[in-house]
Order: sequence, then structure tokens, then C-alpha cells
Amino acid sequence: MFIHSRNMTRKKRSFSRLYAIARAKGIDLEEHKEVLVSQFTGGRTTSLRDMTPTEYEEMCECLQTGKPVGESTTEYRERLRRARSAVLNRMQRLGVDTADRTFAAVNRFCMDSRIIGKPFGLLSLEELQALIPKLEAILRKPRTVKSRRIIEIPIFFRPGQLPS
Repeated sequence: MFIHSRNMTRKKRSFSRLYAIARAKGIDLEEHKEVLVSQFTGGRTTSLRDMTPTEYEEMCECLQTGKPVGESTTEYRERLRRARSAVLNRMQRLGVDTADRTFAAVNRFCMDSRIIGKPFGLLSLEELQALIPKLEAILRKPRTVKSRRIIEIPIFFRPGQLPS
């Protein structure tokens, strides 16, 4: 009689998504992996192998998007949509072409190191929220218009010679 143990029936899982996200975000998993796993399993374990697929997916989603733990993806996307809309509205008031579907003007504006230094689509919720007051400050500043230099020539009238 052959008895299947729990370990023999368990499918081998790949954790490549986690490592790819960590590499892209500059997270040192050797140092932080156990704390992350513990946080997403509610302290149940510190081992990736002992995480449920749901816990693992939520951890990857949170690391990839910046979504807070416990917040639904729908709620997070709505907050992100609102922050993007608020930023785009202010950019439009500054004269940036936000109607272009390629977002070329928006990205050029965002790429300026004085603004944020990265493309609009890569901005996290926190970065978008930090950008709003900065854009508001730019909007409050008086605009200096580069105009042609006007030379004023004084005109003198003799008494009694004014045109009638």
C-alpha cells in the first residue's frame, strides 16, 4: 500500500515573478524576504514555500503596484485614476497637451528633473499625490511673458499747439 505524503502531492511553484519585481524595484530579498512573507501571511510563516497562492499573488501585486496591504485592487485603481486625473488637470491648466493619446507632451513635462524625472505612466500613487502641490505652486506663480522690448519715445507738445 502506497501512502501519498503532503509533500509528494504538492506542485513545485516558481517564485520568478517575486524575484523579477524585486530586481526591478531594487529590493534586496536576502535581507527583506522573511519580513515580507511574514507580513503577507499575518505572521503565520516566513517561508515562501508555505505561502498560499493567494498570499503570494497579493504580495507580488502590492510590491509591483504599490497597493497597500488589504486594499482591494479595484479601490487602489480608483484612487490611482483620481490622482492621475488631478495631475493631468493641472498640467492642462499649465498648457501641457494632455489630449494627445501618445502622452508625449505629458511625458516630456514629467521627465524634467524639476518636475518628477520619470514618465507619467510609471508614477506611483504617492508620487502623483506629491506632484499635485508642486503643480499648484507653479500655477500660483505669476507668469512672465517674453515680449518684445518696447522703446518709449517721449512726445512734447508746445502750449497752444495741441491738435483739435
